[in-house]
Formats: sequence, structure tokens, C-alpha cells
Amino acid sequence: MRSWKHRQGQEGGEAGRASGRHARGVARLLAGLLTICAGCATAPGGPAEPEAAAVESVDASRWGFDAEDSTEALQAAIDSGAPRVVVPFMGTPWIVRPITLRSNLEITFAPGVLVLAKEGEFKGKGDSLFTARDEANITLRGYGAVLRMRKRDYQSDAYEKAEWRMALAFRGCKGIRVEGLRLESSGGDGIYLGATGNLPYCEDVVIRDVVCDDNHRQGLSVIGAVNLLVENCAFSNTSGTGPAAGIDLEPNHAAEKLVNCVIRNCVMENNEGHGILVYLKNLSRETEPVSVLFENCLCRGGKSAGMVVGAVKDDGPQGMVEFRNCTAEDTGKEGAKIYDKSADNVRVRFANCNWSNAWAGESKPEEGHAPVFINLRRPELTQSHGGVEFVDCTVHDGRDRAVVLVKSKDPAIGGRDLFGVITVHSPHEPWMELGAEASNIHLEVRKPVARE
Repeated sequence: MRSWKHRQGQEGGEAGRASGRHARGVARLLAGLLTICAGCATAPGGPAEPEAAAVESVDASRWGFDAEDSTEALQAAIDSGAPRVVVPFMGTPWIVRPITLRSNLEITFAPGVLVLAKEGEFKGKGDSLFTARDEANITLRGYGAVLRMRKRDYQSDAYEKAEWRMALAFRGCKGIRVEGLRLESSGGDGIYLGATGNLPYCEDVVIRDVVCDDNHRQGLSVIGAVNLLVENCAFSNTSGTGPAAGIDLEPNHAAEKLVNCVIRNCVMENNEGHGILVYLKNLSRETEPVSVLFENCLCRGGKSAGMVVGAVKDDGPQGMVEFRNCTAEDTGKEGAKIYDKSADNVRVRFANCNWSNAWAGESKPEEGHAPVFINLRRPELTQSHGGVEFVDCTVHDGRDRAVVLVKSKDPAIGGRDLFGVITVHSPHEPWMELGAEASNIHLEVRKPVARE
């Protein structure tokens, strides 16, 4: 017997068509009832269609449902002005072309709903499933619902190569909530938080109980955000084009901000790129200080590193990126990696973090393959790399290699301002390789302290 999930995803067959006919009949009946009820409140002369903005909630199928293309119905429901739009389960997917969102809108996707990108569409390099630009107060809620695109189609020769076909794209928006949805197989990011000329970031954003799986570029891209909360989410199986991270915080311009960004209780799993990437090269000393916290997060598996912060220039911003009670395990490369980061600017703190079985894919230790790596690849970005604190952190490693490795392309530039304690669970004695010209090093790696 085929699974319900399999049957839900089918787009053809007699059963699907029969279900669609039944659904359309139900939709027409519902629309008729709504019209009759509205007519009871009108003057004599026959029933009239109610003003959507005057009602609290509308059913999107009231504008019709077409099993082959429901774009017009769903867009009309959104454009109706109703504060709340319900997308009902119709027994077959809502197949759509790009949809545009508006301000003061709540969309609830019923359990079992699949919104599916229409095959052969989304030819534009920035065509996204749902897009909002310079809008405010938008909620998308869908516990048990799926928004799915066609990543492998977009990766084929039939499409112009691009990385901006997002499942959800918010640009310069305020008051955004995304809850309960599963976002799959986009041609870009599961969720994108970007800028416009009016507002160079998104503000007051909550992303909760969301799964972003099998996306082309990132599970979540944060170009700019002020007051961002991401919690109880999973970002998995990203692959297609770099950075291919689970979560990537990466501003494009100095006017963009990463202020009061909190990511907690999230899992980044089996991504082609890093689990977490914070890349700050495009920010300057004029940028508002960065404040980013990852708390109780897990990076697991994948082909690259777990927790990564990179490219804080000598003329970069102040602030803090903190990882608190976070774990990276069985990562393809480092558990933690800090690179091209000025010791004088944004600080990086790891508090009660754990790195286990880094470089999980290698069969033997190799030079440069440490669980924690601090690296200066581009001396043109900074002449003093470091500025990292480790508070009661732990490494689990069965291989005889440096626990912390500090390297620089320019041997005259050593690591600086490294603090804290890392406890190492290993059959070997722990050691560090700090490179030449290291300075202000107050970092200790040690075996667990024996209890009396």
C-alpha cells in the first residue's frame, strides 16, 4: 500500500482528478453558502458577494480551485484584503506560480496541504514561491503543511542558473512570523531575509517550528535582521551551490544589520556546506554592533564544518557572536572554525559548547585537521587575527592531533587574544599548535579534572 504522503504528492491519475472534482464541488458549495449568508445582511434585491476585508477569515477555495493551476485563486484570496486566509486541504496539491504577499495578512495552511511550484514555471532567476517586499505584519502558519519547489528542475539545463528561487523571500519587511511549515527543494533558500532601498534589513521576525530541507543554497539566509528569533527549527540536506549552509548570516552591505538575532533549539544536519556560517566581510566600522546568539543548537554530519565565523576585517564592526550550549558532532570538517577575523573587532565566544568527532570522514589524522581551527587566509583583511573566548568547552576526539590549531598565510602574523579552557576527552594527551608570533594567549586544553 502506498503511503499517504506519496499519494498526497501525486499530480496525476484518475484518483487525483476525481478528488479534484469532488474538491471543486465542495468549494463551490462553500462559496454558495458564504454568498447566501452574506445576502441575509444585504438590502432586498438579491444576495451579494461580501466584502472580503469586512470579514475576519476567508477560505481561499472560495475563489475556485484548479488542480492544474490554482495561482489565480490563491492570489485573489490574498489580494482580497481579508485579515486571514485559510488554505484548505483539497485532497490534491495547490499548484501555483509565484505568489505575492501583502501587509496585514495571516495565511493558515491546513494540515495535509501541499503547495507545489508549477512544473515548467519559475523561469525568472528570482522567481520565488512566496515573496513580500516592503510589507509588514505577515504571518504564515502551517503545522502539518508543506511548501515545495522543484530544485532539480532548476538545476537542469532547462533553467538559467540562479540561486534566488526561494520558498519564502522577505525583503525589507517588518513583523514577520513563520510557524510550523515544511519548506522543501527550493531553487535558493528555504527562507530569505533581505533588504530593500527602503529598509536594509528585516525587523521583528519570528521563525518557529519550521523545517527547511533539501534547498539549493541555504536553509535560512539572513542578509540583515533586527530582532530575529529562530527557534525549534531544522535546516537539513542543503546542496546545490555555495555556501550550502544550514543557516547563513551574511550581510551584503555595511548599512545592513545583525542586531538582536537569536537562534535557539535548532538542528543543522547533513548540509553540504557549514552547519552555521556567520560571514561579516561586507560590514564596516560604521555598521551598528553585531549581536548574534546561537543557543542550544546542534550541528550534525554534513561535508563541512559545524560552527563557523569568518571575515571580520580590521575596519569591521564591533559586537559579539556567541555560541551557548551548542554541539557539533560527526562533522565532515572542523567542529568550530574562525577565519580571517580581526582580534580587535567582533568578538566570538563559545560557552559550554561541545565538539565531538570532528573530521568524521577521514580515516587517519592529517596535518591541519583539528577540531578547533583559527585561520588567517587573507592578511589583506586583518593584520591581527583572533579574539576568541572558550568558556568551559569540551572536545571529544580519539585521534592524536592538535585540539586547537592556529595558522596564518603570513607567518609573521600570529593568533592573538585567545582565552578560556577546553576539556578534552581523549586517550591522548591534549595539545595546541598556536603558530609563530602568537600573543596574549590565555587558553588551556586539559584532561578532565579527576574527582576525589
